[in-house]
Amino acid sequence: MSKQLTKAEEQIMQVLWTLEEASVKEVIEKLPLPKPAYNTVSTIIRILETKEFVGHKPLGRGFLYYPIIEKEAYSNQSLHKLMDGYFNGSFKSMVSFFVKENKMDVKELESILNEVNKKE
Repeated sequence: MSKQLTKAEEQIMQVLWTLEEASVKEVIEKLPLPKPAYNTVSTIIRILETKEFVGHKPLGRGFLYYPIIEKEAYSNQSLHKLMDGYFNGSFKSMVSFFVKENKMDVKELESILNEVNKKE
């Protein structure tokens, strides 16, 4: 999976990942104000289907949409793209950047290191 989402597509995917399945109307209800038009959301969902992020099943006269790609898989791919594009593929460089630029405190850094150690 190397497809990237636009900001609008990602916003709709966030709703679908939360709801697990939803109609266009239910997706719109979860989006922030000002609410986009029904046709706009419907079009974006169809694009997400083309990109193979979303599937659908019939529900009455409409459809229920559901994510095909798991949020964790997309997040992982996005993080690697960020790391490769801006930090020469170095996790150490990326963490170092966030520590320096965002003034990450010791507790946050310790928490990250604990998570990394659990994975090993």
